[in-house]
Amino acid sequence: MVSSPHEAMHRIFQQDPGLFPRAVRALGVSFSDPVSASPFPTDLTENRPLERRVDTLLRLDTAKDGSFLLAVEAQGGQDADKPASWAYYLAYLYAKYKMPAVLLVVCRDRHAAAWAAQQVSLGPPQWPTLTLRPLVLGPDTVPVIDTPEAAAKDISLAVLSSALHSRAPESDAILKALAAALKGLQADDEDTASIYIELTEQGLGKTPAADLWRHLMAVDLSIFQSQTAQALRAEGHFEGLSEGLAEALLVVLGGRGIDVSDEARERITACDDHDTLTTWLTRAATATTTAELFEQPK
Repeated sequence: MVSSPHEAMHRIFQQDPGLFPRAVRALGVSFSDPVSASPFPTDLTENRPLERRVDTLLRLDTAKDGSFLLAVEAQGGQDADKPASWAYYLAYLYAKYKMPAVLLVVCRDRHAAAWAAQQVSLGPPQWPTLTLRPLVLGPDTVPVIDTPEAAAKDISLAVLSSALHSRAPESDAILKALAAALKGLQADDEDTASIYIELTEQGLGKTPAADLWRHLMAVDLSIFQSQTAQALRAEGHFEGLSEGLAEALLVVLGGRGIDVSDEARERITACDDHDTLTTWLTRAATATTTAELFEQPK
């Protein structure tokens, strides 16, 4: 089964193809900004039982350097079979589309990133016939974006930064900056903001940073008030929101030193009504006991 972080690390390039030239500048490689981008079929299967698929495939058109294909692969760890598969992808793409292709590998793990960045030559040592040279983005090459100003300047890069640095000490600052930037974006484009919220949560996977992200989203509920966000939640895109609200409520109560009995904790964690949890979370900012959370309006 494909993991959420795997999906987010290549889907972000579908959402914003222009992220590619911006992100790889840290590698010392210069590509022109695309003036248009077209999704291509990701199925690279030949007329035989063996099926091969690249994670994301885009055609990028530039005013200066012409057009090329961008194949994006999200790689979780080292895999001895991958270089051969990647070489096949590039050869197949060139043969089918008669267009140069670039392979971009995105890795959350720095050891996997170092492994993927190695050049692999195919053929005998005295005459290598094909050299595989992936461009690799990982924790050591994608910058830490930890201010709201920097995040707002390039939200796509900030989302990628949050995924690739999800296990780093800087993760908290990155997510807080990204949340602030998304709040500003939501005022102008709530649909795009909702997509970035979903991609961020996917990219964080099951790391501790994911808990912080849910907490940030729960505390600043304005991000989730739009009709788009409500629709996404109804469709199951934010199934963990109630759980996140309950966790955030317990964090706030604990941070304020309010005693939470086993009965109160059970009532909070068992509640799956978003509006009720929102009311309790709002009251938690000023309440002195858990009883004040549960008071019925007079």
